[in-house]
Amino acid sequence: MPELPEVEVCRLGITPHIKDQQVAEVVVRQKQLRWPVPEEVTTIVGQEVSAVKRRSKYLLLEFDTGTVVIHLGMSGTIRVIPAESPVAKHDHVDIVFQHGQALRLNDPRRFGAVLWLDKHQDQQGLFTKLGPEPLTDDFAHGYLFEKAQKRKVPIKTFLMNNQVVVGVGNIYANEALFQAGILPTSLACNIDQTRFNNLTDIIKNVLAAAIEQGGTTLKDFTQADGRPGYFAQQLLVYGRAGQPCVKCQSQLQEVRQSNRSSVFCPNCQTE
Repeated sequence: MPELPEVEVCRLGITPHIKDQQVAEVVVRQKQLRWPVPEEVTTIVGQEVSAVKRRSKYLLLEFDTGTVVIHLGMSGTIRVIPAESPVAKHDHVDIVFQHGQALRLNDPRRFGAVLWLDKHQDQQGLFTKLGPEPLTDDFAHGYLFEKAQKRKVPIKTFLMNNQVVVGVGNIYANEALFQAGILPTSLACNIDQTRFNNLTDIIKNVLAAAIEQGGTTLKDFTQADGRPGYFAQQLLVYGRAGQPCVKCQSQLQEVRQSNRSSVFCPNCQTE
């Protein structure tokens, strides 16, 4: 599943090509995605994209009359390509622009979404239960410690709860907990404020570094024959179970938590 850095890199990649561009046509080849694509999406024809934003893993294309909300689901990708490019399997939605380019959503598993929010609709209503963005000042020292009080859940599960903080998915939760020296199985309520403050800083750094690394793939979002996905990253623990720890050379171990893989160093990470 694309995580926050992948979606942010996607936003950065498509923005120069669609911002201030006028929509010529909306093509919906498959209406049944995670939720049905609403008819209101077609009302953007003739309008210009005023802004391209992101909230959590949602891309927000803003227009005069409302906002197109795009979620990539488990396996979705989005690209800016020539409008006449051949249609591939699972190319479900095109937003075609007057300058001859199209924003094309490909989603093999159809867990993604294309939604519509009217301008007079409270945008926060869709996102009301989401926690703060981790790269903003709202995610500050003291926040995680306060939220963790009486929360008898593993710290990794706690971090991946979008109602606590958005965008700390499986990859980045593994990486941040390793750098913070905290076992993923530790109970959130047992972690003191000093360790939480350190973890907060590390989460910000891990996500920012991933976005910076992803900047090398921005061109992929305009290649008709490309499939932008996870960009190359220097991961310290994720996907490295059984390999030596980069710090102490101990063998990295793996457990399953909420049906997701947690990789950790039994020597460097503690309760």
